[in-house]
Amino acid sequence: MKENILISQEKTILEALQRLNTVRDVSRLILFVIDEKQTVIGSLTDGDIRRSLTKNVDLQLKVRDICNKNFFFEYDTPGFLNLHSYRKKNIKILPILGRDKRMVRLVDLEKTRSLLPLECMIMAGGRGKRLSPLTDKIPKPMLPLGDKPIIEHNIDRLISFGIEKIYISVKYLGEQLQDYFGDGSKKGIRIEYVWEDEPLGTAGALALVTDFETENVLLMNSDLFTNVDFEDLYLDMVKNNSDMVVASTEYKVDVPYAVFETDGEKVVNFQEKPSYIYQSNAGIYILNKKLIKGIPKNKFYDITDLMENLVKEGGKLNFSPIRGYWIDIGKPVDYKQAQEFVKHIKG
Repeated sequence: MKENILISQEKTILEALQRLNTVRDVSRLILFVIDEKQTVIGSLTDGDIRRSLTKNVDLQLKVRDICNKNFFFEYDTPGFLNLHSYRKKNIKILPILGRDKRMVRLVDLEKTRSLLPLECMIMAGGRGKRLSPLTDKIPKPMLPLGDKPIIEHNIDRLISFGIEKIYISVKYLGEQLQDYFGDGSKKGIRIEYVWEDEPLGTAGALALVTDFETENVLLMNSDLFTNVDFEDLYLDMVKNNSDMVVASTEYKVDVPYAVFETDGEKVVNFQEKPSYIYQSNAGIYILNKKLIKGIPKNKFYDITDLMENLVKEGGKLNFSPIRGYWIDIGKPVDYKQAQEFVKHIKG
């Protein structure tokens, strides 16, 4: 949170104008007025100041006398916060306050799509042999894609959905990821690294986290390039009361021959060169953290093992189709496709 967006109620209009000139990297020039207890009592924009000056040309008026005390805000809660209603009202900046009305954080609705109550683990420990020699000295998640590494595209998208705590499981050349992202503070989040002494599969690293703070955990592969809507995925899980939801992508199979429908040896119908579309695993999951207790510690364990056990035990596993683009960067042809595709993606 930017401290210069808070201003004491005792400051003057002139001082407020000077402070507004220092506000950067937000979608609207706005200040929040605080009292001596740091309680937020109102908001102040350049429009509020102009309206005051048209009535009384006095730059020495205190901001407490002209601020908007009926400003929009939300209390800080651990649950899901729907931002769509604020967008409909053209609200650009939404303050999140504690129960004491002190500022906890600011949400810039131009940059933040959602506020999901999720922590995330990104699986980034693989060797990436199929992309050799590109990955001989650089871990696959750190291969450049446009102006930043593959994994940074995913981290930035997670941030845009309000996810503030990310674990990254690392093994092969993991120091490069650690050096690049550090503790995440430069991006305004927290990042922790989970080191795999031996390869642990696509889910084994989850068992190395002592305790996730959120009820549900997002797990994803690091080598994806996608604009998946994490909010859709989360809401599908909530709506269906699922134990786990898997993002899916369409996989089309074209059969180059006629396919018979038979009754014994008799052909009762046939289709000429049919196409079949299947929903396939896209490498992005949200799961209830209680499932993590079933993952053996320090043993190889794939997410498909967890999914199989969940279905066998009568748990609820759902899929949620990705409605945007999705590229799994596993082979050189995939990497080349992603490099071309990213050129046409806006900011």
